[in-house]
Amino acid sequence: MSVHTQSTRMTTTRLRQMKQEGEKITMLTSYDYTLASLVDAAGVDTLLVGDSASNIVCGNQYTLPITVDEMIFLSKGVVRAAKHALVIVDMPFGSYQVSEEEAVRNAIRILKESGADAVKLEGGEEILPAIRHMIQAGIPVCGHLGLTPQSVNQFGGFGLRAKEDKEAAKLMHDAKLLDEAGCFLIVLEKIPARLATEVSKAVSCPTIGIGAGAGCDGQVLVLHDMLGLNQGFKPKFLRRFAELGSAVTQAVETYVSSVREGTFPSADESY
Repeated sequence: MSVHTQSTRMTTTRLRQMKQEGEKITMLTSYDYTLASLVDAAGVDTLLVGDSASNIVCGNQYTLPITVDEMIFLSKGVVRAAKHALVIVDMPFGSYQVSEEEAVRNAIRILKESGADAVKLEGGEEILPAIRHMIQAGIPVCGHLGLTPQSVNQFGGFGLRAKEDKEAAKLMHDAKLLDEAGCFLIVLEKIPARLATEVSKAVSCPTIGIGAGAGCDGQVLVLHDMLGLNQGFKPKFLRRFAELGSAVTQAVETYVSSVREGTFPSADESY
């Protein structure tokens, strides 16, 4: 496995090469400069400014309310932090479904104003014309199939997708269409591991799984979930690599006690 130095900037071409070489790709979400700096320094390949910011940053129940302006604002800090990782920005709900022209216009605006490297869209054949126009315009596009959170009201929840043969066949069909159109990555969310493995073998572009098993070419998690900051979210696919939520609470409790007891600031912490 090769080691990426921080002076080497990740590219879409390198990601495809990683798949060809059997090297797993890492992705985490990021929404601000400080945490993105730490994640980037740790060597993550791709940073996703996800519309999950609607939940994590804004406290909404779903991803649908977040706007293009808000995504651009959050992305700017992440882009400034990224010295190595490729930065992908989710196009929010409503920014690419109305028309191909509006989709391209919004994608161009996101990249120009944020400085990000690529955009991500949810859906398959239904949004293929918009994806093709973006790629023709020189915009790198990451696809997203399976559980697509922007369609939660249509799905009726966040359950496992493509369990039945018909939906699995459509997902495979959509993945091939996205690959042929020129998507440089495809995220596969919450689908059976066997199907995700089959899709990963069937397409030339890398696949990134979340709740899709180990057969994908890489993995993504929401940063706040894997750090244990979002303590109420416990899906089967989530592994917590730290428990920072309890550490933050304990630190704040200690701070509050120190202020109330008059032990902070001390003489050494005063001018």
